[in-house]
Amino acid sequence: MLREFLRDLRRGTLLPQLRRFVIVGSVAAGVQMVLLWMFVDRAGLNYLFGALIAIEITILFQYTLNNAWTFHASRNSTTSDYLTGLFKTNVVRGSAIPIQLGILYVLVNTGDILYLIANAVAIAISGIYRYVLDARWTWG
Repeated sequence: MLREFLRDLRRGTLLPQLRRFVIVGSVAAGVQMVLLWMFVDRAGLNYLFGALIAIEITILFQYTLNNAWTFHASRNSTTSDYLTGLFKTNVVRGSAIPIQLGILYVLVNTGDILYLIANAVAIAISGIYRYVLDARWTWG
């Protein structure tokens, strides 16, 4: 699967899709960062719990944008397909939550890095995982 992904990326067939995925992900990351800041600094939640809530909210946001724009050629257009795709992306992104929270925890507690910066790093690293699985399974 990874070898096929890299081959498609090298040929350029995935570049427009990947570019859109990164744009949607960047917008969603910004939303997630604002939500995380609000949950931690304004509402007083623990940064890991705040991150968990912010991640789930942005999962719904990203699915809607990715379905409409990034993966428009294989869009989930019927209600049934849309809900199935939403379930699949939740499984993909839900499985990425431990990766993101683990990186966030390690960077904050051992790297002495501000939680917002650590979260941005964790989003970028887990984004590669999410793209490969979403492209192949949610819209594949």
